[in-house]
Amino acid sequence: MRVNDRVFGMLMLILAVAYGWEATQFPVPFGGHESVGPETFPIMLSIILGISSIYMMVKPDPDEKWAPAAMLVELTIVVLAMLVFAWAIEPIGFMPAAALVVTFLCWRMGASVSKSVITGVISSVAIFFLFNHVLELALPLGLLEF
Repeated sequence: MRVNDRVFGMLMLILAVAYGWEATQFPVPFGGHESVGPETFPIMLSIILGISSIYMMVKPDPDEKWAPAAMLVELTIVVLAMLVFAWAIEPIGFMPAAALVVTFLCWRMGASVSKSVITGVISSVAIFFLFNHVLELALPLGLLEF
């Protein structure tokens, strides 16, 4: 896997650079430049991805067996859940979409339904209030808009 890790690391580094550059191209919000604007989190993610990619290229994992098919199915389910979340965030709002996807993923990882629901609701509400009130970055309300 050493060669695979290095090739994957290089592809992820290219993605990190392209993602970071694209984030710097966001238009300046109305009212002037803000310290925390729409480009802040994409740039932070691109930096983390770039550092992780370089680490993967410099220090690849030793050769290991491929994951079993069941793990690939689980990973596919996670990717599909994130795509549904990205689609649902606008029409139904951040809090309901995040609560549903976090609940589903917690349940898939083996938590009970009640604990999954509690985790989903608390985390979506906490993240919503953190973004809206602390960072002053509006997330869509969707169905909760009055």
